[in-house]
Amino acid sequence: MEDMATQVLPDVETRPEGTDTTGNDEPKMFHYVKKNKIAESAVLGNMVVALCGETFPVTRSPKPGSPVCPDCKKIYDSLRPGGDD
Repeated sequence: MEDMATQVLPDVETRPEGTDTTGNDEPKMFHYVKKNKIAESAVLGNMVVALCGETFPVTRSPKPGSPVCPDCKKIYDSLRPGGDD
């Protein structure tokens, strides 16, 4: 069964865009990525693809109130819960 690529919700969470950092090594914003790819990226260093198309390895977890990529948020908000249609 190869339908994992079509699943978007509820398997989406925010994760950092590792290449766009501030001077104190904190990411400037976080992106939405497929939940099932987060652990794989964190352990193996694989790249993930955010809803907005950015690619990066998962290196940090967001804290409450962290800024979210406006493009990812717009796409995420337009998706219907379930994501299997």
